[in-house]
Formats: sequence, structure tokens, C-alpha cells
Amino acid sequence: RDDFSQFSESVLLLHGFFQTRNVWEMMEDRLRHDGYGVFSFDLGGLFWRFNTRSIPDLSATIADKIEGICARTGLKRFHIIGHSKGGIIARHYVQHLGGDKRVKSLITLGSPHHGTPTAAIGVGLMAGGLISKSPLQMLPGSALVRLLRKDSFPASIPISSIYSRHDVICPWWCSVLRPRPGETSMGNHEVRGVGHTALTSDQTVYRIIRDRLDEASRLWVERSG
Repeated sequence: RDDFSQFSESVLLLHGFFQTRNVWEMMEDRLRHDGYGVFSFDLGGLFWRFNTRSIPDLSATIADKIEGICARTGLKRFHIIGHSKGGIIARHYVQHLGGDKRVKSLITLGSPHHGTPTAAIGVGLMAGGLISKSPLQMLPGSALVRLLRKDSFPASIPISSIYSRHDVICPWWCSVLRPRPGETSMGNHEVRGVGHTALTSDQTVYRIIRDRLDEASRLWVERSG
């Protein structure tokens, strides 16, 4: 749908590696029911749909698309919810490609902020990086992980990491944000009994998301007012 710019608060949804936009069906319905405008991108990749392109390439594509959408629709600012790799794409966009001028808040679901050891399985499936470099970029200690950790996240943008103790794809310790002294915009929210993909549809997770969106929206009004 293209009506998202007509809402006072809009949310961009970014899905994870080897997934499609269909993973957001329940989330989109809930957000729309609660009065949010929602939009998402087809992130392309293997078979033109499985989000296997590199993270910097995807964040650059999103940056270009966003500027075109804003020029066409009048959209100024929006929130992002990213699942798994989608959260890292969003973080790269905010920290390195001007997303700080567009994003009100970022919420990540099971995203490997410190890399994840299970990305090694993806490296094998993607022929050691010949088919896709994404798994290599999501390994602990990768150049991309070090880059995101080196550069600070904008203090004016709340970022929340929601993760599960029962996530075997991205173990909880891979998702925990570790703010530096004085960084107050980062928050961690742990859930239990929820698998990696189920983070996009679980009711408890959605309640946390709504709280974070409401708080970020209030903060934005206070600052802009």
C-alpha cells in the first residue's frame, strides 16, 4: 500500500536474510490496526527475493529509495523495525548513509549486533561468499560488525534490541546492545520461549514494540515542540 505517508506515525519494516516481506504479514496488520502507516521493501537477492545482497549495498539502496519516496509523498520521518539482518541493514543506514536525518527510532528483533556464530552455516550454504557475502558480514568480528561497533549510534535516535533466550539462530548475547558510558538511547528487552522467526509475530514482542514506538513518538514531539 502507498498510504503510509498519510499517517502521523509511519513504520518501515525490513526482513532478514533468506526471508521475504511475507514474514511481516501479522506485524503489518497489527500496526495498521493500531493506527500506524506501514511500508516495506522487496530487498531482492537470490531468486530476486531472498535478501542475500550485501548489507552495505542494501542500506545504500534503501537510502536511495527513501529519498525518492519522501520527495514523492512528503514523508519526513519514520520508525524502522528490522528483523535479524534487517536490523543491521537499518543500523548501517542510520550510522553511515544519512538515515539519522529520517529515522525517529529503530527497533531490532533478533539482530546480530555483535555477529552470530550460526552465520558460519550460511557461509557454507552460500558457497563461502560466492553467492552471498551477507553471512560473512554477520560473523562475529567481521569488518562490518567492527565498523558498526566503532562508530557511535546517534544519541537523538532511540534504538531498542528485542531478543529471545530461545533464539538459536541469533543467540541472545549476540543481540544485546552495549552502550558506552553516557549513551542513554540504547535499550534491551529480553523475551523467552520465542524462536527467531516468531519474533516477528509474537504477541509479547508486539506489546514491547508498541511501547517503544509510543515512547519514541512522545519523545519526538517533545523535542520538535
